Amino acid sequence: MLLQLGLLLHLKLTCYFSLQEVKENPTKGKKVSVSIISSILDVSSHEWDSCTLDATGPEKFNPFLTHGFLSSLEETGCAVKETGWMPSHIIAKDESENILGVAPLYLKSHSYGEFVFDHSWADAYYSFGARYYPKFQCCVPFTPVTGPRILVRNTSFKDQVFDVIVTALKDLTAKSQVSSLHITFPSEAEWYKLKDRGFLQRIGMQYHWKNRNYKSFDEFLMDMKQSKRKNIRQERKKIPAQDLTMKRLRGYEIKPNSYVRNICIYGCRTQANHWDSFYKFYRNTTDNKLILILKPSFDFYVTFSSSSSMWGSPYLTRDFFHEMGSKMGDDVLLVVAEKGDELVAGALNLIGGDTIYGRLWGCDPQVYYPSLHFEACYYQAIEAAIELNLSTVEAGAQGEHKIQRGYLPVPTYSCHYFIDEGFKQAIGEFLVRESNQVDLVMKLFHESGPFKEGIH
Repeated sequence: MLLQLGLLLHLKLTCYFSLQEVKENPTKGKKVSVSIISSILDVSSHEWDSCTLDATGPEKFNPFLTHGFLSSLEETGCAVKETGWMPSHIIAKDESENILGVAPLYLKSHSYGEFVFDHSWADAYYSFGARYYPKFQCCVPFTPVTGPRILVRNTSFKDQVFDVIVTALKDLTAKSQVSSLHITFPSEAEWYKLKDRGFLQRIGMQYHWKNRNYKSFDEFLMDMKQSKRKNIRQERKKIPAQDLTMKRLRGYEIKPNSYVRNICIYGCRTQANHWDSFYKFYRNTTDNKLILILKPSFDFYVTFSSSSSMWGSPYLTRDFFHEMGSKMGDDVLLVVAEKGDELVAGALNLIGGDTIYGRLWGCDPQVYYPSLHFEACYYQAIEAAIELNLSTVEAGAQGEHKIQRGYLPVPTYSCHYFIDEGFKQAIGEFLVRESNQVDLVMKLFHESGPFKEGIH
């Protein structure tokens, strides 16, 4: 089925709109062609990233939307047809072949790696003899990070280009005979705009830390209730007490090819570079995922895997970390824990315009270090945000234990477009009830939060 639908990727749509904003000739029409490319490598990094930067603005720069990050996923076999992620990216051009907008789009044969869970919708489709897969997914694969999904250049007619791309997405969904189109983790502004264009709205929840112009970690702690402040200090004291040393590495400090430290994995001591070491830690996390998934406090840093059975291997390959690290440079923040001359754990973060994004975590499976996960994933990220004067740390979804460590719930968004009107109505009714529950839970979490009265 994916191969048959792949033929539709040659589809080219042509749309017209009037540039009323162009004062020199307000009645002149503008022709925009929308095409689908089967790899992000078919567009230059400069052209793609120009759309990304215009869509976010420098102050809200989002590294996951860049050509470097998305191409790393494709080139290393993570987000490709063979793993159920067929790249089908949208490109909008003017008559002179200048790119006006892009959207990362994938034709999917499953629902893994999305972090907006629709498995029950698929079950409902199949129970009525309908097919839910394949479907279109407009997103950053394996990445529950909010940001614009329809990336439009900052022109006087950018709103029209946005509408052209949305129309093209809906037309492609209808003509491809797939069940649906899903735009996950869009910006709040996009979420509202897409409601008026026939999309259902869904709300989720993540945990973010906010920088209130803190000058130090201790200053942040002073905003917390005494019991929470005491607990965090006790957790942090456990790190040096276990002879652990924490380091935050960026850019050239992350050694991709040369020996940096010994690493102990499954009782074997070997020499490794940072990315190979981190990959082994990451594999420890994913290889133990079935045990972790059974825990009710499943954490953002636990990563599901994707293979032909969807449960046999991690989403991200060893080559991905090397490729991403090479392309992303100082946008990468790798937190590592050392015990003597051994690397024993690591946490991968990316740095945006005003945000640190916590992504993945892993550790030596042979030894348990109390509080190391909290230190590497949460407290080191907070310290880095204060040091770099960044406003937010995004620690991702799930894991209510984050609240007591200063990360409060915030809403996340997704938009869903269904071809079948019957299913659309039923799912829409479900989403209304679900949204009410999410709103209630966020309210309760805020009311019982870790901060002193008046601090939110």
